[in-house]
Amino acid sequence: MKPIFVGVDVGSSRTKVALLDGNRNLLGYAVRKSGVDFSKTALEGLQESLEMAGRSESDISRAVSTGYGRANVTFAAETKTEIGCHARGCYHYFPEAITVIDIGGQDNKIIRVDEQGRRTGFKMNRKCAAGTGAFLEEMASRLDIAIGDMDALARESTEMVKLGSFCTVFSATEVLENIRNGKKVADIVKGVFFSMIRRVLEMDSLSENVVMTGGVVANNPYIVTMTEEEIGRRIWVAEHPQLTGAIGAALYAMEASKSGEGVLGG
Repeated sequence: MKPIFVGVDVGSSRTKVALLDGNRNLLGYAVRKSGVDFSKTALEGLQESLEMAGRSESDISRAVSTGYGRANVTFAAETKTEIGCHARGCYHYFPEAITVIDIGGQDNKIIRVDEQGRRTGFKMNRKCAAGTGAFLEEMASRLDIAIGDMDALARESTEMVKLGSFCTVFSATEVLENIRNGKKVADIVKGVFFSMIRRVLEMDSLSENVVMTGGVVANNPYIVTMTEEEIGRRIWVAEHPQLTGAIGAALYAMEASKSGEGVLGG
């Protein structure tokens, strides 16, 4: 069978694995909680992806890892930065000049890519959880709701409650005060989303073509709609927004394999 190429994105919250064939088609993928054993989680994600694709480890030509725990992927031949892999993965879907907004579990990134797919700049959020997936988890806990219910609740809002603070700790206090004041949970959740969006947009200016990625976007698509309303234009989202980093890593694996470099790591 024709060879396949593997990309693994080990984030602080989730580990993503993507398998591509030589034509850059996505054959299989997996998303798992990273947990405390990154190596084990990456291997389990690989097996799940191979099962989806109906392939075996012997079909793998090369694997590349990225993300917070990239050094823990024992079967990867090399590692690449998150910035490079997210840029590459997004450019694969939208091959033109773009600004990528990636909202992750612990950090946010804004990456600029030119018409040829070259990175021309990037910015990351400060060492603060506000505006990230961790921020959403904390707010869901304060509201005593499942984080998976937040998107639907935000859509039900009729009178958004705006939060004045960007800080996770202070925002949590505001949320409790609004609950005591009888504000509707749906209105508070939409305010939480809006607070995230404001935090991201303050990081940098955006080009005309904006792409949003990450697990927060994958699980809360209403955030994309709200961001579109805020910036006044359409935003692009790849078919699997949580996988763009892993797909970018797999594309690097493909390029390295075609250039004659080694295959799987030790």
